Amino acid sequence: MSETQDQKSFFKRHWEGYKEFWAERFSFLENYSKVLYPEKPLPHWDSSVVEEFIASDPVHGPTLKTAREAAQFGAAGAVVGAVTTAGYCWKYSRSAHGAALAFGFGAVTGSCFGLEIANHWFQLYRLDTMAAQVKFYEWLQNKA
Repeated sequence: MSETQDQKSFFKRHWEGYKEFWAERFSFLENYSKVLYPEKPLPHWDSSVVEEFIASDPVHGPTLKTAREAAQFGAAGAVVGAVTTAGYCWKYSRSAHGAALAFGFGAVTGSCFGLEIANHWFQLYRLDTMAAQVKFYEWLQNKA
């Protein structure tokens, strides 16, 4: 009986060490904890609220607008990728489960390609889109 308690304490000690190890490596996530886990939930917003923020913030507003436009490239890429890969799979194999898997894989791949194209098209690598989104969340929380 004492042997199982010793094993639990052994595993528990190693688990705590493992958690500390990864907590040090991902300590930058603490910067976003107030956004990820707010004290009170964010109010619901729609495109008119986002447009209001874009008009009110001359620094982060245009960046957020550009990031929203870039997301449309990702969505379009996902649709094109999903439909074409599923179509080719269905045409050549007539396999429903294969077409479903190809649909999912094509959506993920097409979305990645679409976002990469948007990254270069809008030159997002020059902008800090994460800071703009965080500022929007802070503005939304202060507004409520």
